[in-house]
Amino acid sequence: MHRASVLTTAGIVSAFVALAAGALAPTTASAATTATTMRAATSATLYGAGPYRSDTSEAAKQVTALAASDPSGAAAAKTIAQYPVATWLGDWTRGTTLTKTIDAAVAGADRTGTTAVFVTYAIPQRDCGGYSAGGFDEATYDAWVDQVVSRVAGHRAAVIVEPDSLAMLSNAACSASLDQQRYRILSREVAAFTAAGVPAYLDAGNSNWVTPAVMASRLNSAGVQQARGFFTNVANYYPTAQEQAYAEKVSAATGGSHYVIDTSRNGQGWRGTWCNGPGAGLGTSPRVVSDGTALDALLWVKTPGRATARAAGGRLPARGGRRSRRPWWRTRGSGRRCRRPLRLRRPLRPLRRRRPRRWLRSRTATPRRPGRSDA
Repeated sequence: MHRASVLTTAGIVSAFVALAAGALAPTTASAATTATTMRAATSATLYGAGPYRSDTSEAAKQVTALAASDPSGAAAAKTIAQYPVATWLGDWTRGTTLTKTIDAAVAGADRTGTTAVFVTYAIPQRDCGGYSAGGFDEATYDAWVDQVVSRVAGHRAAVIVEPDSLAMLSNAACSASLDQQRYRILSREVAAFTAAGVPAYLDAGNSNWVTPAVMASRLNSAGVQQARGFFTNVANYYPTAQEQAYAEKVSAATGGSHYVIDTSRNGQGWRGTWCNGPGAGLGTSPRVVSDGTALDALLWVKTPGRATARAAGGRLPARGGRRSRRPWWRTRGSGRRCRRPLRLRRPLRPLRRRRPRRWLRSRTATPRRPGRSDA
């Protein structure tokens, strides 16, 4: 039943893909040919004038919200609001909320010739029951993905597919049967996005989590050959050069897959903990890359200023609710382990603004294995 749905989705959405919209040219060829076209495209073709920046981003909203109570925080938010940040879609965005969220972003991208970047984050048994537990069952997830695909088809868009979904399989809490389900679900998902002319990137963890050979094996099992490629460093702190060296090895082992790197938190490098590392800073601002390597873009995937899951006082609920449960700036930890609120320092190039005096107050935390997105 799932396979038939993939073919139906591919047939419908490919008809919407238009060169004028900045996507790949429409094709009636096989899925393999479509994937070959997607993987051969240049980053400039896929991203146009760059990632889309929303005037109503999380940071933009905080400029007003913090103006009276925290002027320095408002100033910091204003700096962040000048730059594009990915839009997260998960089990808190369903039905009309999902369609409105996507439609607003792609409409803005269409107006500006930019590319809306989305993150899907609702896979079954997300985080293998850990701190970011949640997600849909498989049938609900497949239908939800079909809805996402139908809204982005024919528009400039790129999708970061399920952070931690493959790197997390190293965790003992993830069973062998879960591994196979992940590969099945992710293969279906990226094939549908590719058929829609939308570049999709699978999870490759980060440079300090899974070895390149093991990561490449998981990516191949998850259908990376039917995708644009993979992403690294989401919600993490490792330097861009270190991530790129790791990613190039993974790329070589996956047939030259392209990749993107999250630089939203890595301006000061690894901070000793995955949980809102003290002294973290914004990295290089989002941009398209054409440097002769397989790197497509540097993106701000994780929302700068948003605290990691347990710092917000608990796990994401299984469904529903608003993302405001993940506090901005002034988080006070109440989780079992992740107790340190996020504090971002002065960004790296090309941001030149004065560093705000206080973003979030630091507290102690129990270090834990690096590599968690906890979006």
